[in-house]
Amino acid sequence: MTAQSSAPARPRIKLKPKANARALRHGFPWVYANELVTDRRTRKLAPGTLAVLEDEAMNTLGLVSINPESKIIARMIDRNPDAVIDQAWFAARLSRAMDMRTRLYDAPFYRLVHAESDGLPGVVIDRFGSACVVQPNAAWADAHLADLTAALAEVTGCDVILKNASGRTRGLEGLDDVSLALLGAAPEAPLPVQMNGATYMADLNGGQKTGLFFDQRENHAFAARLAAPGAKVLDVFSHVGGFGLAMLAGGAAHATCVDGSAAALELAAQGAKVSGFGDQFTARQGDAFDVLTTLGEEQAQFDVVICDPPAFAPSKPALEAGLRAYERVARLAAGLVKPGGYLGLCSCSHAADLSKFRNASARGIGRGGRRGQLIHTGYAGADHPQMPQLAESGYLKAVFFRLD
Repeated sequence: MTAQSSAPARPRIKLKPKANARALRHGFPWVYANELVTDRRTRKLAPGTLAVLEDEAMNTLGLVSINPESKIIARMIDRNPDAVIDQAWFAARLSRAMDMRTRLYDAPFYRLVHAESDGLPGVVIDRFGSACVVQPNAAWADAHLADLTAALAEVTGCDVILKNASGRTRGLEGLDDVSLALLGAAPEAPLPVQMNGATYMADLNGGQKTGLFFDQRENHAFAARLAAPGAKVLDVFSHVGGFGLAMLAGGAAHATCVDGSAAALELAAQGAKVSGFGDQFTARQGDAFDVLTTLGEEQAQFDVVICDPPAFAPSKPALEAGLRAYERVARLAAGLVKPGGYLGLCSCSHAADLSKFRNASARGIGRGGRRGQLIHTGYAGADHPQMPQLAESGYLKAVFFRLD
């Protein structure tokens, strides 16, 4: 039931006088620890507790979840302070999220919930046909996991729902790192996922994050357009072959995929085989910087080179070091591109905005002795919607250059 009369009594918490209540009223979803009055009572609230947030004048702002152990001490859950957070509430938000995805995609393989952007703060859900993988990266989601799971099964009809507890975000929230099956049994073998004409193998048990990155789908498709028939392409930080397999499906003659994970490369090789171009695929395991350096020494040349590294700048303190790393990737990769060929560079660091990342990439290309035209800027697909008030929701950037 969602009747407001059944809402339980909840603690009330208050912003400090200098906190930006206007931003919260206009949609910003977070309250930082230094913005909240944290008396003894507030500090004793269990992580995940729901509370009513007020400004300094005691005007109600909405229903928030509290986690005294996190720098993000409060997350906006519902603008209605009397909202009942139960299975029906989750089902309504999940239904709204799924409605958009089913309009966008012919098959049920997509990011179903993109955290704050879909009204479920800290919650990520990726769908793989009849299976869903949930990352409850905020304390309130852990506390309501039973209702979330029941609603997810109700709305999607999925009979397998897995909790993935990997990643640094849960640690920042003081949560456990225990992954488990919430409904049904985890699939024993990787699941095939068709995207952009290729088949990718998603390991929902031991793979990175939820098993596959859906966010690069549109950028994979653009890279495939750059790979003219007969092209020789290089995919660095390839994971399970994201760009490499898409470019093979687009007509490339051969793809070399580079990654530090043997398990990820094995999945990439399986995907290439299932897709029908196993003999056009080469895996090269090793540190990406070392492999790029070695390929340069070998004077290797490719028609298209794509580099999609992990987040080098996951936070503001790491920004400068991260930008230097992106510049180094661009410098090493630029020398491997044939004249007139294409270089794609990606960043999933929310701390490095597009301008900073693009400038670091351009500097690296220049220091690699090359000049280039910026021909395209890509972002995450529409199943990863951005929340305009929250820059972190628009974390993914991809810049594509044509080099002289």
